[in-house]
Amino acid sequence: MPWSAIAAFLLALAVGLGAFGAHGLKDHLDAYRMGIWERAVLYHFFHALGLLAVPLFAKQGLLPDSAADRISLLLFAGVLLFSGSLYVLALTGVRTLGVVTPFGGIAFIAAWLYLAVALLRGR
Repeated sequence: MPWSAIAAFLLALAVGLGAFGAHGLKDHLDAYRMGIWERAVLYHFFHALGLLAVPLFAKQGLLPDSAADRISLLLFAGVLLFSGSLYVLALTGVRTLGVVTPFGGIAFIAAWLYLAVALLRGR
């Protein structure tokens, strides 16, 4: 997969969604829902940066390609599930969507733990 390109797209999207929240939603969301939006952008941005870095570890020979692919997939899934559910929650106020959010968080945690173990094992 072209994970670096996907990461770059996700980073551009995070900047755009952050700007949209700051300028387009500030008069439409209450403080609680704006906080949810901001948290979604923050986690989206940090994990997209991680997604940008993981393929570089593989290119440097610090990770097997297969591990980098799995870690990247987990980070991508985390952004979709965690941040995506929070974006929708902030916009709609439908709290049942919050059921999806922890699965994104688990994907994030799994990705970082997988990365740690893979880096400790080396190539």
